[in-house]
Amino acid sequence: MPHAPRTVSAEIARSWLLVAATRPDDFDAAEASRADQIILDVEDAVDPALKGKARDDVAAWLAGGGSGWVRINDRTSTFWSDDVDALVGLPGLLGVMLAKAESPAHVTETFDRLHGQTPVIALVESALGIEEAANIARARGAYRLAFGSGDYRRDTGTAADDMAMAYPRSRLVVASRVGNLPGPIDGPTVGSNHPVLREQGAHAVALGMTGKLCLDVEQLPIINEVISPTRSDVAWARDFLTDFEARGRVIRDGSDLPRLGRAQKIDKLARAFGVEPA
Repeated sequence: MPHAPRTVSAEIARSWLLVAATRPDDFDAAEASRADQIILDVEDAVDPALKGKARDDVAAWLAGGGSGWVRINDRTSTFWSDDVDALVGLPGLLGVMLAKAESPAHVTETFDRLHGQTPVIALVESALGIEEAANIARARGAYRLAFGSGDYRRDTGTAADDMAMAYPRSRLVVASRVGNLPGPIDGPTVGSNHPVLREQGAHAVALGMTGKLCLDVEQLPIINEVISPTRSDVAWARDFLTDFEARGRVIRDGSDLPRLGRAQKIDKLARAFGVEPA
């Protein structure tokens, strides 16, 4: 399959498809999928005994015309140093997702080892990571935050229901705003049941998250749709902006500026995602 550039920038990407680095035959298909961005995973998806081979396959693909992000092992692991060294300077590397980020230093040291030119998504997966989220978001090299929901539940004993998971998600949303980062990326949903994907995606959006990790290509169209502005929202935004211009951009009352900001954001995302008004 041809190597095509991503059409949606990583800053606003909705769907982030995780691809096990032990399956190099899947890399091209993932790149050609509906995913806004792809992440080749050399961390949890790879047995320790296979990490060297998986890392080499990822590096070869990125050097040979492929492009994507790579989820690397956490800063405290014995694999981190080899991961970053193997990725430095590869033309197809768009950025890295740093597993189990728990301090600003983890992000900055990764960024510096990659010669200060590769964005780092900090994957927050523990109670300590959530507690440090605002500091992590302000770290040099931090690009976005992401939620490792499964490991967070394992670390804290938290249930998977929406109420129990609202607190860490909200902390990441607030931390992203404090760090002047785009909205965070939510953890994955297991399975491809459409009603469940829609419900969980909508809940994440309601909390302020703007992306979601995906485990299967069947999840991609649903996640892209749920995280995009609705057609009715786009119609409202375009109508508001047209009216605002027609009246000479005059602010009438205290509600106009917040509505203007919302309309401009919806219009920008709709144009990026190709959503037309109802």
